[in-house]
Amino acid sequence: QVQLVESGGGLVQAGGSLRLSCAASGSIFSINIMGWYRQAPGKQRDLVAAITTGGSTSYADSVKGRFTISRDSAKNTVYLQMNSLNAEDAGVYYCNARRDATMRPLFGYWGQGTQVTVSS
Repeated sequence: QVQLVESGGGLVQAGGSLRLSCAASGSIFSINIMGWYRQAPGKQRDLVAAITTGGSTSYADSVKGRFTISRDSAKNTVYLQMNSLNAEDAGVYYCNARRDATMRPLFGYWGQGTQVTVSS
């Protein structure tokens, strides 16, 4: 089992920045991909960014150039630095951990989510 605890969400003005953190514990040796997903009201949960143990990253087109995912292996923590936030970035952000790319995120581990609200 893997436990994920997110933090760092909150209210920010459009154009501002936030940094989300996801601390992992438990059987983390089994995890090779960690990612952040966003779910807006009435919408599906979509991938925002992901990072592998090797450091490879991927991003949704809508956040490229504004968001940066990183990891601190010593702290078993993944971060999402979000800059130039806009209204479309608002939602609940979930941290996800899974074995590898062959595993659908749905079947991985999820955190409880952290709310990001962007005011205009």
